[in-house]
Amino acid sequence: MKTNTALKSKNEISSKELKKLPTHQWDLEVLEKQHWIKSIFLRNSKSKYPVKLLRYWFTFHLIQQEYERLGRPLKVCEIGVDRGQMLKFMKDSGFSQYVEWTAVDVIIQPELETVGYTHVVNANVEADNFSLTQKYDVIITLHFLEHLFQPEKFVAQLRNFLTHEGVVIGGFPVTPNRFEAWWEDRLRAKAKPFGHVSVFSPKRVRKMASKAGMETEFLSGAFLMRKSDSFIENSKRWMKFNLWFGSKFPSVGGEIYWKLRKSAKVIKLYPALFMMGFSEMALVEL
Repeated sequence: MKTNTALKSKNEISSKELKKLPTHQWDLEVLEKQHWIKSIFLRNSKSKYPVKLLRYWFTFHLIQQEYERLGRPLKVCEIGVDRGQMLKFMKDSGFSQYVEWTAVDVIIQPELETVGYTHVVNANVEADNFSLTQKYDVIITLHFLEHLFQPEKFVAQLRNFLTHEGVVIGGFPVTPNRFEAWWEDRLRAKAKPFGHVSVFSPKRVRKMASKAGMETEFLSGAFLMRKSDSFIENSKRWMKFNLWFGSKFPSVGGEIYWKLRKSAKVIKLYPALFMMGFSEMALVEL
């Protein structure tokens, strides 16, 4: 069980301050510490600021915000964990403020035994009987929803497994809204097992949140161009430019990252109906 509170580095700022900063001013130094992830993701593992690792970098900062907001160690569930890169990124960045970090995946990779998850659950989330056994402060679906045929339905289901005002954090490739349906049809026509079958624009993310009774608290594109293994990925200015571009033009920002918060307003709007036995999701749909 991880309950110790690590000392803040000299570069850390409060979550309130972080929310006010544009993403290209967030701390980039944690990317330099990710030697294990770079060794399995990149040919040039010495790249200081690889754009490919932004998926973990965004999630790291958004989780840190939740820890500072709550002021206590977190209960985290990560769905679609691959080899455990997300938790390893958190640990190598000095984050240990969690009491539980559950891994859920349909394929359990051998590396998960050494990363340090508190629980590892072998499950198919698209099965009719899929369920989580408890509620979490944070549920991570990083580069996962694009593999589902009904991602909106799944996110709405996740709401039931969040603590009061808990969050779902995720990200995936992004497409402008006008091309979303066309590109999704093309993907589904040639999709292989575990391939991409759903396409997202910023508009779809916001609609997905609203339908699930959540609020889109954060949304940003990630980059203009990814030059993996190139010398340019040693440049902090190049990384900051990519982050600036993604924040200004999220529809064409390569990938999009977001945080959806469970809305506490839903039940308050219909207290009498809730007392009569209506579920939270039924109230959202009214």
